[in-house]
Amino acid sequence: MRVFVTGATGFVGSAVVHELLATGHQVVGLARSDKAAEALKAAGADVHRGALDDLDSLRDGAAIADGVIHLAFIHDFSNFEAAAATDRQAIEAIGSELEGSGKPFVGASGTLMLPSGRLGTEEDAPLPTTPRRSEEAAMTLVQHGVRSSVVRLAPTVHGPGDHGFVRTLIDIARTKGVSAYTGDGSNRWSAVHRFDAACLFRLALEAAPAGSILHGVGEEGVPFRDIAGVIGRHLNLPVVSISREEADSHFGWLSFAVKADNPTSSVLTRERFGWRPVHTALIPDLEEGHYFNS
Repeated sequence: MRVFVTGATGFVGSAVVHELLATGHQVVGLARSDKAAEALKAAGADVHRGALDDLDSLRDGAAIADGVIHLAFIHDFSNFEAAAATDRQAIEAIGSELEGSGKPFVGASGTLMLPSGRLGTEEDAPLPTTPRRSEEAAMTLVQHGVRSSVVRLAPTVHGPGDHGFVRTLIDIARTKGVSAYTGDGSNRWSAVHRFDAACLFRLALEAAPAGSILHGVGEEGVPFRDIAGVIGRHLNLPVVSISREEADSHFGWLSFAVKADNPTSSVLTRERFGWRPVHTALIPDLEEGHYFNS
């Protein structure tokens, strides 16, 4: 299958490109810079120049593909509504080219958009208050003859090279001189290794029925105090509790995730698609030390 991948040089996207190529697919990756284009060529993928807000380039990329995996997202949490709007427009543009084809479209979402404090499943709907409407846009494509599905990713997709939430927590701890958690730290983050997530995107591309929601979750819930504890130990910093009220000033934009209790199941995903996460779990991955090398 010739697959158009947006976000193809990102942390998750580059793993997806590797997974697709290793399993016999061809990849056309969206590149907005010379650096990204060179990275794609080095990986063995073809290059399609464009950008997430260049809707014509997205339509053109979809037009030459047998399927699309859409991973690009502008991670600007200071203007999240604008980023979400750009994402929705991108999905609609790609979908307009795939309309009536029956071709697969696989989008990305997040488990943090599920209700907090209880085990989330693939059958749960995202909170209606979330500004990111990726799932809604992707599911709309089903009504227009697209085999559209969505992979919800855990808040931490981890592994060497990660510059996401865990790396941000480490940077905050270094700056503040403490590794903090809120309250008793019993709130949980679900987690998945990037290579396990990449495998799931491929499985969705190949076999997910139209309208499927899949959970990219290798661990249902890792207590946040355990994450803070590993960070504190590796940085030789005190591990402390702060109040939820203090979290906003301590963690900044990341406080919404730090305070979340996000236990999430992937039982249905495993049963339906035969997905079996096999890579390192979050705490052992942190203990390996690569997160603390820079």
